[in-house]
Amino acid sequence: MQHQPQKRHKALQPLSREHHFGLLLCYKIKMGFRYQIATKRIKTYADWFYKTHLIPHFEMEENHIFPILGNDHELVKRALTEHKNLIHLFEESNDETITLQHIKDQLEQHIRFEERVLFPEIQKIATEAELIDIEKIHQPEVFEDNTDDEFWTK
Repeated sequence: MQHQPQKRHKALQPLSREHHFGLLLCYKIKMGFRYQIATKRIKTYADWFYKTHLIPHFEMEENHIFPILGNDHELVKRALTEHKNLIHLFEESNDETITLQHIKDQLEQHIRFEERVLFPEIQKIATEAELIDIEKIHQPEVFEDNTDDEFWTK
C-alpha cells in the first residue's frame, strides 16, 4: 500500500526529520545483520543513538507534543506504551541479536505510526499558538552521526 507524504506543519518538521534518522538506525541495524557484523558493534551504535537522540526525542514528544491530544487519548496511550517498550528493549541485556531485531522492527513500526496516524491527528487539532510554542521550544538541530564504526557501509 502506497502512502502519500504528509504535509507537516513547520513546527513538527524537526520531529519528522528526527524520525527519518530513527528509520536510518533501523536500516543500519538491518545492514549490520546482512553483512554479518558482530552484534556487539551494532548494539554499541544503537545504544549511542538511543542515548544521544532517542531519549531527548521521546522527552520532547511526551512533554510538549502528546499533551496537545492529552495523555488519555488512545493514540497517545499507544505512543507512550511503544516508547516504554522501546526503552525496555534498548536497556535489555539478554540476547543482543534478538533485541536488535526487535528494536529495528518496533522502532520502524512506531515511527510509521507517529508519522502516518498520530502526528496528523495532533496537527489537525493543535492551535496555532500551540504550534508556535513547539517551534520555540524545539529548534532543529543538525544531526551529527557517530562515524567511529560505520559497520553498515561494509
